[in-house]
Amino acid sequence: MIHTFDVLVIGSGAAGLALALSLPKRYQVAILSKGNTKEGSTWYAQGGIAAVLDDKDSIESHVQDTIKAGAGLCHRDAVEFTVRNSKAAINWLVDLGVEFTRHADEEAYHLTREGGHSHRRIIHSADATGKALHSSLNAAAKSAKNIHLFTHHIAVDLIQQANASASNYRCSGAYVFNRDEDRVDVFSTKVVVLATGGASKVYLYTSNPDGASGDGIAMAWRAGCRIANMEFNQFHPTCLYHPKAKSFLVTEALRGEGATLRLPDGQRFMHKFHELDELAPRDVVARAIDHEMKRLGSDCVYLDISHKPKKFLEQHFPTVMKRCAKFGIDIAREPIPVVPAAHYTCGGVVVNHHGQTDLDGLYAIGETSFTGLHGANRMASNSLLECIVYAHSAAQHIIATIDQVPELSAPPIWDESRVTDSDEDVIISHNWDELRRFMWDYVGIVRTHKRLERATHRIKLLQKEISEYYANYKIGNDLIELRNLAMVAELIIRSATRRKESRGLHFSLDHQSTSNVAQDTVLVPINYAAQKLVVSVS
Repeated sequence: MIHTFDVLVIGSGAAGLALALSLPKRYQVAILSKGNTKEGSTWYAQGGIAAVLDDKDSIESHVQDTIKAGAGLCHRDAVEFTVRNSKAAINWLVDLGVEFTRHADEEAYHLTREGGHSHRRIIHSADATGKALHSSLNAAAKSAKNIHLFTHHIAVDLIQQANASASNYRCSGAYVFNRDEDRVDVFSTKVVVLATGGASKVYLYTSNPDGASGDGIAMAWRAGCRIANMEFNQFHPTCLYHPKAKSFLVTEALRGEGATLRLPDGQRFMHKFHELDELAPRDVVARAIDHEMKRLGSDCVYLDISHKPKKFLEQHFPTVMKRCAKFGIDIAREPIPVVPAAHYTCGGVVVNHHGQTDLDGLYAIGETSFTGLHGANRMASNSLLECIVYAHSAAQHIIATIDQVPELSAPPIWDESRVTDSDEDVIISHNWDELRRFMWDYVGIVRTHKRLERATHRIKLLQKEISEYYANYKIGNDLIELRNLAMVAELIIRSATRRKESRGLHFSLDHQSTSNVAQDTVLVPINYAAQKLVVSVS
């Protein structure tokens, strides 16, 4: 089946929905969601959105905090662009109906503080900001007559066609697997937007939902786009440690409100690692926890906020209280067992301020993209801000250029005439498990040259198996995600191998010092064709 739209948005999180809602109603927009619309990372985001909203705060202060957390790799122009547009982004969300938490007097918004921030600038909706944000965006999208939501659809690959008038190729749609109908459809469009989120599911332990398999990054790479800084994968310091508590992140806002990290014997330890103690940047906190766990042979450390009144905790952290109570933990009386887990992909598809990639007609926004904002370590609560700011910027560029997109011939249909049904799906589950385990063991919080060599060897063997399987059997959701995860794993390993220093989220026991020269790790695919659009990186 062939679907024709003006714009195809691959991903139904904050970035994708915000972009679709920012386009005029005269454009027909398709949004793809791998599952239902509540399965993405946005829905589970707890902390909030960083923005300059207080008279005591300043744009320059937010910029400096971000650059400092990014360990010298942030692009100042991208940071300034994002922060300058932060207040407008929040106002847009308020107008859309997002209900942020206010002070008791109901007049001013309650702003909290998180790691790396020098001011209280995190606007939030209790401890379920993502849910509040996504609910409002989703409701608005469903009520818009020009926006068409396709659930249980996962993109397979991008379609490229020759643009004779410009002597180059442009992205003109995507092949999409319809999970309900078990078939591959063609989505033919003038513009494609990648908003598929990150790739933290490449690791064994992650705070992300199952769909975070790096689909957009892998598709863009296969289509000839450059990828940057994939070695910087942020490990959130505090995920709930319990055998039945899958992927539950314990928001950093607890530490912002005075929660302390303690060893099993009750001693605090963050003072040994950073002057900001528990409010140090995430990479520092995650490494400190990892160090103490390995030193003691402990399964976890503990996050203690039991000194706060129960009423305060019920008001500000109802989600955390409820989830912990489900596992018999009363956070008003006892500490929370926590461990680090893969959380955020700081690198991604190289884009400019408009979200444009190297391929004409293709945009990337949100966690899929590399804007230069996060550098070597994302500062807390800058991610949702980036989603909204770049969604609006990309939408404005699309509006200004879409009417000049040339007419192209109908894209070729998906050909599966030479493949058969598989009777060996166990290969997929086995490879999926092996991939995530060796990435955790060899390319995790602390790395070495020998570990990266082992990972390189393993990924080559796995990719060969996956490629042979993909070429001979009909595709399904698990195979698509496994193929993308393996591609992203290779990009992470290659990037980590190239960086001969320790910086931000990349820590190497073989190269523990930080270079005086800060450089991005930019990977260029073999099929990179130097489009007329050239996106610059440092």
